[in-house]
Amino acid sequence: MSEQEKITLIDEENNEIEFTLLDYLEIDDQRYVVLLPDEDPENGAIIMRIDQDENGDDILVEIEDDEEFDRVVEVLEQEDEE
Repeated sequence: MSEQEKITLIDEENNEIEFTLLDYLEIDDQRYVVLLPDEDPENGAIIMRIDQDENGDDILVEIEDDEEFDRVVEVLEQEDEE
């Protein structure tokens, strides 16, 4: 098994936070990632949507819509059952 991919994000206070990429999925032409913080994995993973900025570069954004978040969680739970 290969080493898991790491992603570094910068929070609102310009602190760098390392994450391990746990999962990548696509739902209805929208892409998402599941990330586990390396420093505090006990707090659980986070799910972020992959959007594109004005230059066409991928950016990670927080999912603010409860229905969208619930749909992603439902798909992830279905994957776990398979």
